[in-house]
Amino acid sequence: MQKKVCCFGELLFRMSPSYSAFKDHSLPFFIGGAELNVANALAKWEVPVTYYSALPNNSLSELVLKSVSENGIDISTVSIKGNRIGIYYLPVGSELKNAGVIYDRAGSSFSELKTGELDWDLILKDCEWFHFSAISPAINKNLADVCLEGIKAAKKKGLHISVDLNYRAKLWQYGIAPPEIMKDLLTECDVIMGNIWSVESLLGIPAGIESSKGETDQSLLSAAQHSINNLKHQYPSAKTIAFTFRLDNTYWSVLNHEDQEYVSKQYQIFDVVDKVGTGDCFMAGIIFGITNQLDPKKTIEFATAAAVGKHREAGDHTSQSKNDVYSKILS
Repeated sequence: MQKKVCCFGELLFRMSPSYSAFKDHSLPFFIGGAELNVANALAKWEVPVTYYSALPNNSLSELVLKSVSENGIDISTVSIKGNRIGIYYLPVGSELKNAGVIYDRAGSSFSELKTGELDWDLILKDCEWFHFSAISPAINKNLADVCLEGIKAAKKKGLHISVDLNYRAKLWQYGIAPPEIMKDLLTECDVIMGNIWSVESLLGIPAGIESSKGETDQSLLSAAQHSINNLKHQYPSAKTIAFTFRLDNTYWSVLNHEDQEYVSKQYQIFDVVDKVGTGDCFMAGIIFGITNQLDPKKTIEFATAAAVGKHREAGDHTSQSKNDVYSKILS
């Protein structure tokens, strides 16, 4: 029996307000959360996956969990406790890094988790992989400690550990600088995904350039190489590091696996429907490639093509099949 990937994080509701939606009483509503987006993609690609979160004991949670389960995700270890499900509001066409995002997740069931409460033996049962993101430790110190507890439990069991360094400035509000928290969480990670700017914000490793504006592909690649080398020096347990570049009209990525570099082909971005979840789709692609023992070049191409395809889908997670992704890979 193939072992599972455990995705750990907060399930959220996404509301996408617009003037017309208010007028028409038709506010778009999605079930999301970075780690759930990864779980959905992996399940779609036939990778066994279990998802851990915490939800209140009410009829709404029952509906949500039924929907998640119907996507092929094991929800048997989800904690039923607390009082509410977190929400975020994001105007149509915006990004989570955009100033327009509004979080309403204080006091959510997940945000109130504490160390010593979770049965990690049960959560990680039959798993070979533990995945989390930098969003959970951004919420509060208790959750940062819970993440560290989970990482230690996963390490003890010999699991692969991956992290998505997605930076959300509006969440880091409890008085401790992100690098002070994240450095401890990355010590045991085997796979790190992010970009040069999130690495600077979360780990204090300089990006070298302020933005992609006016930069050549070579200068961006050089900046990525420098950042990755610094990451490898500070976190030697990381055997695989992947960075993405989403530019105005193109999307490409670079992967360093066991000191060998692989750069994806450049993919054109067009007919963009929704940018939310593209990075999660990329992260899922990296996990998919490694768990399916694809070579690094095929892994980075699969992950990049999957992320590009997600741009053309509404909602937080992808509905692309493996064949859909393979068909998008440039020949």
